[in-house]
Amino acid sequence: MDNKFEIVLLAEAFEFLKSLDIKHSTKILFNIRKSQQKNDPELFKKLTDEIWEFRTLFQGLQYRMLAFWDKTDNKNTLVISTHGFIKKQSKVPENEIFKAETQRKKYFQDNLKNKK
Repeated sequence: MDNKFEIVLLAEAFEFLKSLDIKHSTKILFNIRKSQQKNDPELFKKLTDEIWEFRTLFQGLQYRMLAFWDKTDNKNTLVISTHGFIKKQSKVPENEIFKAETQRKKYFQDNLKNKK
């Protein structure tokens, strides 16, 4: 089955996964791969106009990896994961969304500079 998009982990997202117990990071990556093949809001859900979340519930912990879409290349659609955290309340904290939005702006600014 073809993936609907490719995943890119920014440094902070990668470090978050590395900091977790291997079983937990494996489950998160399993769910991310599942979301590449099937549209399931239990796994990948829109939070704002630009920010999405990969969702994993494992052993009573709610893991979130925030992300955004990069459709600037006509051949490859990318989903860029900015960072991850353990969700402790019902709503995703505004500061986490703001952090993802800030990293999104920086990503596109850096890509624009690299294309010049």
